[in-house]
Amino acid sequence: MTPLVPLVSLVPLAVDGVLSAFAGGFESLVESATGWPGMGVIFVYSFLIAFALPGPSEVVLVAPIDLGLPPWAHLGSIMLVSATGKAVGSLFAFHIGQEVKRSGPVVRWLRRSRWNVMEWSEKRSVEIAQRYGYGGLAMALSVPFFPDTISIYAFAVLERDYTRFAVATFLGSLGRLVVTVAFVGGLFTVL
Repeated sequence: MTPLVPLVSLVPLAVDGVLSAFAGGFESLVESATGWPGMGVIFVYSFLIAFALPGPSEVVLVAPIDLGLPPWAHLGSIMLVSATGKAVGSLFAFHIGQEVKRSGPVVRWLRRSRWNVMEWSEKRSVEIAQRYGYGGLAMALSVPFFPDTISIYAFAVLERDYTRFAVATFLGSLGRLVVTVAFVGGLFTVL
């Protein structure tokens, strides 16, 4: 007889599966978003990606939004709306992080979890925070296609200044999109 996997150990996998499916649906929605309502979709997606959804925030760059603007203004508008949504979502995550700091049972559960998320994220985030502060957060968030939700939560637990956190996440999110456009644009120039 094979041992049964405790239900508790399946909960993180189930939650991750539901969030991934939800994120996939939202990614499809972003990829088909058009016009000014599409900007609302980009804001909501960016808000959710900051604290709950796994997935790439760069998907907003492929939204077929036609605002009747010149190409540079069109792309710039998408980037600003996305960075604003992500900064607002990060503030929500920041608030949750502040509450979790005060919740002993949650922190103990995370430390004992199979993946040891707290130890890994604390170690990396403490290194970056101590060395570079909020600038380090902005730099970490500027790396394209790197999951940033853990960085956001780790900094949220370590730091206390809402305004600096919001500015760092806005700049990091905007920087990520600029780096992505420059990288992809450079690839197309080479090809």
